Amino acid sequence: MQTAKELKVWDPLVRVFHWSLVTAFIVAFVTEDHYLALHVQAGYTIIGLVLFRLLWGVFGTRHARFTDFVRGPRAVMDYLKSLFSRRPTHYLGHNPAGGWMVVALLVALLLTTLTGLLTYGAGEAASGPFALLAGNPGGFWSEALEEIHEALANLTLLMVFVHVAGVFVSGWLHHENLVLAMLTGRKPHVPSED
Repeated sequence: MQTAKELKVWDPLVRVFHWSLVTAFIVAFVTEDHYLALHVQAGYTIIGLVLFRLLWGVFGTRHARFTDFVRGPRAVMDYLKSLFSRRPTHYLGHNPAGGWMVVALLVALLLTTLTGLLTYGAGEAASGPFALLAGNPGGFWSEALEEIHEALANLTLLMVFVHVAGVFVSGWLHHENLVLAMLTGRKPHVPSED
């Protein structure tokens, strides 16, 4: 039951997307070297989820749309500075720093999955949608693409850690459980919010 001080923020599609993406990324990362079929399926799932999120970021509900949480550099800096004050700025949806992290993660995931598809196509199995581009399966380009893919996956993992740290710091400073909010879709409402 929703209390008077809570508002519905994230719709069910955003929440299912979020936790499905978390699961698919973990599966893809853990199966990297040992279970190629599962790794590839997780990669396809990730790219499908990211493409859905890009569409939902344009056509979705209010707090799902990029126009609600992607703000300019000044807003991000102002928000980050406010974290060091006694009263940090509170946002009902994503804060400006979180908004940029969402976009950065989506871009990193797109690049990671794209290089994964290219690696899969250029590899010795020459499989996937880019298999026809593999002139010399398993050659130099295959190895180079695999190195780039792994570097992007590691960068994405680092960004995930920064994202999780930001969630906990922001939640602590604002006295709210953001993990629970991403499960229930509800957040406490502060009257000064937009």
